[in-house]
Amino acid sequence: MRIKVPAALTESHVKYDGEAGRAWSAGLPALGERYLEEWGLRLDGEPRHGVVSLVLPVVRQDGTKAALKLQPVTDENATEAPGLRTWAGDGSVLLLDSDPETGTLLLERLEADRSLSSVPDDMEALGILTELLARLVAYPAPEGMRRLGDIAQAMLDDVDQALKSLPRERDRHWMKSCASAVAELVSEPGDRLLHWDLHYDNVLAADREPWLSIDPKPLAGDPCFDLWPALHNRWEDVAGDVTRGVLRRFDFMVDRLGLDSQRAAGWTLGRILQNALWDVEDGESELKEIDLAIAEAVRQRI
Repeated sequence: MRIKVPAALTESHVKYDGEAGRAWSAGLPALGERYLEEWGLRLDGEPRHGVVSLVLPVVRQDGTKAALKLQPVTDENATEAPGLRTWAGDGSVLLLDSDPETGTLLLERLEADRSLSSVPDDMEALGILTELLARLVAYPAPEGMRRLGDIAQAMLDDVDQALKSLPRERDRHWMKSCASAVAELVSEPGDRLLHWDLHYDNVLAADREPWLSIDPKPLAGDPCFDLWPALHNRWEDVAGDVTRGVLRRFDFMVDRLGLDSQRAAGWTLGRILQNALWDVEDGESELKEIDLAIAEAVRQRI
């Protein structure tokens, strides 16, 4: 086999899925070879990987550079291909081919070594990200997307049990506060096509446009639910007065996207609730300080 699986990717799959993850990782070379043959591709460089996926730089028969993305099918990425197909390259990487049975995607090749994190000025980077987000959420979600309303209701259903795992009163207070904000919004979850994970490392330089988004986890919902990643990432740039720094980003995005500030704050608290519930599920007994700082800041907009 010509395809080598990085040890770090195998370790990641073992961490989350045990021996099933190891077995899936071991099958990656054969899976990759299958699509190299079926889709008429040749390898064109060293593989890259994230926490879940293996990405192979390839060239199509017509000479077009592309990227072959291999990943297990999960609830998060099962909607990736339909989402990318809906956007059709408008603000996102272009989908060239896909196989829903295995989750394999053939994508437009972008500059993997140059993400939006490389732009020195964080507000300039935020402006680029926000303009991309505006284009993405302009699309109504197609049929078959996961729905924010269902996700939000499931979060609310888990709160009482999760509170038992938080010994600090501060953490219990903020989990209840976030849940209260979500409860006020859950009946109006929205219908736009959301990226769900639009942060600076998920925006790459490209030839077709200066910057394009990658790795969406698409769902149908309110664009206000998509602000949190840009508030949380590049945290080192939120210097000095943290509340002021967070609100500077928050207000900028709300203004550029034409959002209701109160709804944006509420759904941002919803993202923090989601993170808290995931942390508790993973055995954590305290909420993350960055999320608490963001919660304290955006609560001022409600």
